[in-house]
Amino acid sequence: MSIVRLESVVREVGDFVILDHVDAAVATGDRIGLVGPNGAGKTTLLRLVAGLDEPDQGEVHRKRGLTVAMLRQEANVDADFTSAPSLRQAVRAGAVRLEELERILRYMEEAGRVTEPDYERFQHEFDHLDGYGLDQRVEAALSGLGFDRGQWDRPPTNLSGGEQTRAALARLLLADPDLLLLDEPTNHLDLAALEWLELHLGRRHGSLLVASHDRAFLDATVNRVWEMRDRRLTPFRGSYSAYARQREERDIRAVDEAEDRAGEIARERELVQLYRHQRKFSKMHEHEGRLDALEPLEKRRSEARLRLPTEALAGGGPARSYETVIRAEGLVVGYAAVVEGAAVDADGAAAGPAPVDTAAGAGAGAAGAIGTAGAIRVETPVARVPWLELRRGDRIGIVGPNGAGKTTLLRTIAGELAPLDGVLELGKNVQLMYLAQLRDAPIPGATVLDAILDALPLTQGAARGHLARFLFRGDDVFKEVAALSGGERSRLELALLFLLPANLLLLDEPTNHLDIPAREALESFMASTDATLLVVSHDRRLLEKVCNSLWVVDGGLAVPFDGGYRAWRAAVADGWTVKAAAENEARRLHGGRSQESGGRRAGGTVGSPARKSQARSGGGAATPSRPVAVADVSLRPPIAKFSKDAYRRRKIQLDEELAGLTERKHRLESALADPGVHGNFLELRRVSGELANVDQALAEVEQAWLEMEEAAP
Repeated sequence: MSIVRLESVVREVGDFVILDHVDAAVATGDRIGLVGPNGAGKTTLLRLVAGLDEPDQGEVHRKRGLTVAMLRQEANVDADFTSAPSLRQAVRAGAVRLEELERILRYMEEAGRVTEPDYERFQHEFDHLDGYGLDQRVEAALSGLGFDRGQWDRPPTNLSGGEQTRAALARLLLADPDLLLLDEPTNHLDLAALEWLELHLGRRHGSLLVASHDRAFLDATVNRVWEMRDRRLTPFRGSYSAYARQREERDIRAVDEAEDRAGEIARERELVQLYRHQRKFSKMHEHEGRLDALEPLEKRRSEARLRLPTEALAGGGPARSYETVIRAEGLVVGYAAVVEGAAVDADGAAAGPAPVDTAAGAGAGAAGAIGTAGAIRVETPVARVPWLELRRGDRIGIVGPNGAGKTTLLRTIAGELAPLDGVLELGKNVQLMYLAQLRDAPIPGATVLDAILDALPLTQGAARGHLARFLFRGDDVFKEVAALSGGERSRLELALLFLLPANLLLLDEPTNHLDIPAREALESFMASTDATLLVVSHDRRLLEKVCNSLWVVDGGLAVPFDGGYRAWRAAVADGWTVKAAAENEARRLHGGRSQESGGRRAGGTVGSPARKSQARSGGGAATPSRPVAVADVSLRPPIAKFSKDAYRRRKIQLDEELAGLTERKHRLESALADPGVHGNFLELRRVSGELANVDQALAEVEQAWLEMEEAAP
């Protein structure tokens, strides 16, 4: 039985037709996935079904008494939500009928009317709706969607935009409407929350219509697919994977039929001309009739798809890096701020609460290091890395819950944040590019074309040709950067990423806001590129298809996992934990001595031959090594001694670093003396920048050598 039916629905914006005579129906218990490229009209269709908009033509019929609720992409909390005393109460208010029944029953109990038939009827309804388990369901939704218990009793006004969207989803799930409409519900969910939501939706009895680009999520939650394509809607039966197979078969069949029809039309035209030449008019008219009856079925125009280049626009292919690309040992990542003018008492502690840099974000407890002239260094550690190594050609995914420190770790490797402690080294000949997750950072240039020309001096033709690969064609290149949609912004970030050559790509949620065809194009590139990849992602299909191993960040630790996403989830189900893996790694590396509390080095050591090859979205040059205040030297704990094995390995690595960097410096200095380099702007900029990077790296490696000798066994 249909609960919603669309009849010849047309929706227009100005002269542009978004939906053109769409017919569709949602039945009781249907679980429908809505797919299609960005801008195809998915959100428009959801709003029509929800009754938030009305069609320009056609009708939308809804079953009498139908309850419908919609989660929009953006945070859209109302006054009732923000005025709630706590997040728990704001989410609980989604169960409107149960809260109403609670008030009625409480009033009747206080009035002594418990013997009345109405009381029994209301109590039966309350029990039937599982009102006595409401609080448990509220807590399960909050916990499942990634809210810590400490957030439950805080005012909802303290939530970020993403947290508000997650809270709105929790409230909708508590409301349990007859028809639940979800517009990109996975945007702000980590892997654990995604899995919880899939299980919850699988237990729902009501109907579901969800627009999503997350293919794994669609496979787990829907049994039908509606495809929005060319302003029309086409229904398919089965999961997303079944739809993808049917769609491919249908496209191939449509192309074959178009080619056959085109050949038949050409033959009929030849016969008409032949019989006209032979003056056989009866035959000529017969074939003219056949020609008129044949409606030209043109070959379906292939949809524009993202085409990632195999080489960067400037400089061609990247250099070949050495075997070890990244090595981290005893690394502590987080945020630090030097607060000037803090009152310091005789014991070296801040006399009053020192302000903390707003960039510090959330993390573990902050630690203060005494600075000079009344300054105090406030550190907020987020995650500790006992040992991680990235080798040339690796494709590693960084996974873990929201807020665990995945982005902080990636930003530290990219050079945006200085290490708080430990060793972080980038290998020789590494050319690094970084795609940030926070896409609200300003991009140079007023328009899309300006952004490319400001990043690299190019002709307009070369810039427009590059942008065309990323689906900016014609007047699209003159769109204002500030007015770009999320998907357009992501494509522009990718276009900027591929301007300069790189053999190490650091990608933070690269599929955010990309539609399914663009995600598949990005996956195809990542699976075939020779570059080393380090990817933060919640896209399980991408993790499984591209990444051969994982770094797991959770509980203040980051550890490697040898296997893909499915293997990791299976291991977690069998009892694997980050803490146990870190303890095993510590025993392997240090003979049972944990580095949990000892061995603080005087600042993070970063060797980075390619440190300034930053992505355009990453926000500029590398962050300098952390400043060590004068008082740090005298007050720091003694440096932990290396074991003999660790000292030997460290000495070999530093010897290789020094030899390689010295040799590289001589070659670059020789290149600067070449007149051909001085006559080529791009090459001169590349060589000069690389020489500056090598000089910086040499200084850092020499400092690391001194620290190693101080910690010799």
